[in-house]
Order: sequence, then structure tokens, then C-alpha cells
Amino acid sequence: MRSLSSPRAVLAVVGFGVFIAADDLTVASTMLRQIIDDLHIALPEGFDDAAWIVNAYLIAYVAIMPFAGRLSDVWGRRRVFIAALAVFAVGSAWLPFTTSLGPFLVGRVLTAVGGGAMVPVALAAVGDLFTEERRGRAFGGLAAIDTLGWVWGPIFGALLVRFLNWRWQFYLNVPLALIGIALAAVALRGVGTPSRRSLDLPGSLAMSVALIALTMGFLESAELATSADRAGLTSDGGSPAWPLFIIAAMAVGALIVRQRRAADPLIDPGPLRARGVALALGANLIIGAMLAVALVNVPLFVNLVLETEAGRAALVSGWILTALTALMAGGAPLGGRLTDRRSARYPAIAGVAIAALGLAAMGVTWGPGVSTATMAIHLAIVGFGIGVATPALTTIVVEASPDDHRGVGASLVLVSRLVGLAVGLAGLTAWALHRFDQLRRGLTLPAITDPGYEDAAFAAQAELTGTVLGETFLAAAALAAVAVALAALLPRKSHRRG
Repeated sequence: MRSLSSPRAVLAVVGFGVFIAADDLTVASTMLRQIIDDLHIALPEGFDDAAWIVNAYLIAYVAIMPFAGRLSDVWGRRRVFIAALAVFAVGSAWLPFTTSLGPFLVGRVLTAVGGGAMVPVALAAVGDLFTEERRGRAFGGLAAIDTLGWVWGPIFGALLVRFLNWRWQFYLNVPLALIGIALAAVALRGVGTPSRRSLDLPGSLAMSVALIALTMGFLESAELATSADRAGLTSDGGSPAWPLFIIAAMAVGALIVRQRRAADPLIDPGPLRARGVALALGANLIIGAMLAVALVNVPLFVNLVLETEAGRAALVSGWILTALTALMAGGAPLGGRLTDRRSARYPAIAGVAIAALGLAAMGVTWGPGVSTATMAIHLAIVGFGIGVATPALTTIVVEASPDDHRGVGASLVLVSRLVGLAVGLAGLTAWALHRFDQLRRGLTLPAITDPGYEDAAFAAQAELTGTVLGETFLAAAALAAVAVALAALLPRKSHRRG
């Protein structure tokens, strides 16, 4: 049974869901201070508690994707997409009435589960309906919608904080989710007809545990490094994050055993054995790490190297990062068109190479005297390159997945990128703190009683920070070069499995 709607109508409906999920993923960044105050979290001693406002969402968002994708293969896209919107609406309705951190996190996890479930189902639905000749373009459109949601989230959050309050984000989510449910009930009828295969619950549980532990481990590593730096300590004696990595490894082992024994495993092993799929997922993971470097280090650079006034720094950071995300949205449709006309290999190589050039330019030229216009141009180059590469890499994985495993195949694309983001966050935090400590030891400043001490200390901080962040941009460019090498090994022609 086919959908009663046109493929374009289906793309519009699932794109609507993806947009509100992406908005909810990033909106908290500009509302965070107001949320912290309203939940009565005292700073700085409550810093680690406050971090969970963001971390809980990201962890649940990543962990639900493979399960939701596979569930849509078994139950049908329409049912799972509507259920995801319903969970999203319930979480949104709960959040405005919370007054402490615990209940707030319950609501955020619910919205994350709903939002995270929508994205792989949307990708799978597009894969179901669009032909090979137009599938890359459709994935590019969906990637652009997702990125526009990323852009809109912080802007909308800032407007709400300025004119209303953070609770209005979630008041408004409820009618939007209900509209999405009504549209999906009509447009997705017949999309992804339920299969007769079973849902591998033990395998799904093992993968979810692995993703939760892995993501928590990387986030915890970054937080521990930051906390140690604030306390003037090092983490050489060991980290509480290690048990999480052990749990992740055990869960992965359990998943591998289950994959071999299950009659209908969670992940079809055929596509994973294909050279193109493994290479595309590897490049996707690196793209996630590149995004982490840009999203985290650019605000740090503006705050610590260019600006001294917090309000001005926030505005400058937001404007500059908009160049990154807006050009990601602009490059995605072009990448999709090139994928359809040629093959996924060429836009993947070109896109990641362009992003590498932008990161290298950032590493070489950014310093205390760099202009914000130059920063925006470099970030636009990075964003455009990532935007061009994303639909190509997505197309390779989704087309290689059999029809009855397309949902979980789509989820792997998203999971690899988000895990890469968590890996990049942890890695750049540890490296930056290590290098900053090294450079600080060789610093010579006037006596603290000297009238020029404060100016000298500020200038030294700006110089050291600029040096360290420049090195991380160059490291990200080197990672991008690895992704270019992976993309160069992709097959010239993608092969779809039926």
C-alpha cells in the first residue's frame, strides 16, 4: 500500500516534525540562565546539575534513534511518527509546570525521546517514497530543514527570554505537535507498511544502553576536565567516566552476541559489511566532531579573545554561528542534487574538503585582531562544506539498507554524527585544558602589585586562548582530511538493496 499523499507532501509533513524537534534540541542554549534561576539551581556549586538540562536531552535524543527506526520498520512509519509526536507533546505539556530540576529533566527526556524518534522515521519515510534518481535531493531538503531548526532554536529562545519566558517554548510545542499528528495521520497513510518481522527487544536494549553509557561517558569526561581545571587539579588519577565506557563496551559485546543469535537482528549485517556504508558512517562521525569544535570553540574565542562584555559577546557569537548553520542549510540541497546527478562519492569528497579548508583558515588566521566578518566567512565555508557532504553520506547508508531495515539504517547515520559530536566535545576539552596548562607554565607576567598587571594578564589570556583554540581548529582540519580520504574510497556508484 502506497501513501495517499505525494512524496513532496510526505516530505513537508515529516520535515515539519523534524523542524520542531531540531528547534527543541538547540533552544535551551539561550534560555539556560533563566531556566537555572527558575529551577533554583545555585551557581557555581550547582554547575554539574545545570549541565544535565542540556545533557539529559542529548543522551535520550541519541539513545532512542535506533529503537525508533527499527520500530518504524516493524510497526510502520505512520504509527511511530504519530507516537513520537504524542510523546513530544506530553513532555512539552509537562515542562512549563515544573519548579525543580528532577521533574524538569523528566519532561526534557520525554521531549527528547519524541524528537529523537521523529528524525530517523522521517529519513526512512523519504527513502520509502522517493526514487533513487530523486532521493539525494529529498535528503538534502530534509537536512536543510533540520539545520534551519538548529538555527531557529537559539534565536527563538532569545526572543522568548526577552519578551515572555522559557515556558512559552513548551506551551507552543503542544499545538504544533497536535498539528503534526493531524497532518501525519493523513499524509503518512501507507508509508512504510508494517513488516512481518519481529522487534529484537534484547538487541534494542543492548544498543540503547551502549549509546547512553557512551554518550554519558564522553560528556562526563568533558565536565570532569573542566571541573578539574576550575579547581586547579588534573585528572591523572583516574576518572569516574571510565565505568561508563566499560558498561558501553559490555553492552556492545552483548549486542554483537545477540546479532549473531537472533533470527531477525536489530541491524541487518549486510549493509555494515559493505565498504561504502562503513566509510560513510566513519566520515559522518568525523563531521560530528568537526561540528563540536565549531559550536563550542567559537563562543569561547569571542568571549575570551575578542570581547569583554558578556551581552555583546553573546550577540556576536550568535551572529557568527548563524553563518555556519545557515550555510549548512544552503549547501544541503546542492549536495542532494549532485548526489542524484552524479554519485554520492563526489559531493562527499568536495563537501568535506571545503569544510577542511575553512577549518584550516580558522586555525591559521584567527587571533586577537581577526574581524568578525572574516570569522563569519570562514564558518560559512565550513558550514557549506558540511551541508554539501551530509545528504551524500546519508544516501549511501539508507540506499544500502533493505526496505525492512531502512528505519534503523537511517538512525545509524544520525547516531554516528551525534556520537562524533560527543567525542569531539570530550576530546577538544581535554586537549584544550592540557595545552592551556602547558602554555600557562611558561608565561611571564609583571608583579601582581604592578599597575599594568591586570592589562598584561588579560592580554596573556587572550593570546594563550587564541593559540589553543587555533590548534583545535587545525586538529579539526586534520580530522576533516581523514574524512576526505574516507570519502575518496567510497564507490563511484551507490548500490541500493531491496
